[in-house]
Amino acid sequence: MPDDAPLALPLTLPGLTDRVEDVSALYARKFGIDRDADWFALKLTEEVGELVQAFLAVTGRTRPRAAGEPVPDGARQALADEVADVLAHLLLLARSQGVDVEAAVRRKWLAWESEFDG
Repeated sequence: MPDDAPLALPLTLPGLTDRVEDVSALYARKFGIDRDADWFALKLTEEVGELVQAFLAVTGRTRPRAAGEPVPDGARQALADEVADVLAHLLLLARSQGVDVEAAVRRKWLAWESEFDG
C-alpha cells in the first residue's frame, strides 16, 4: 500500500515522516514560520510540555478535584493528541538532523531483544 493511502491504512515510519514533513512545511508556509534547526528542537520541547500537562490532567494531578471525581471530558483525547504532536515533532527533528530513526532504534533499543532468548 502506498503511504499516501487513506488515513485508516497502516503507515511505514519513513512514509509517516514524509507525510508529517509535508504537513509541517505547509503549516510553516501558511503562517510564515522559519523552520530552522532551533525551531525543530524548541517546538519539540513545547510539545513535550503540552504532553506532560495532558498527562497530569488524565492522572488527576492538576488542580485539586474532589475525591473520586472523574477525569475531565476530553482529557484522554487531549493526551492522545499531544502524543501525536510529540511523535510528529520528534520525527521532524530527526529528519532535520539527518537521523535514521529506524537504524537508531534498532541499534539502541532492539539490540536488547537478544536478551530475551538467554
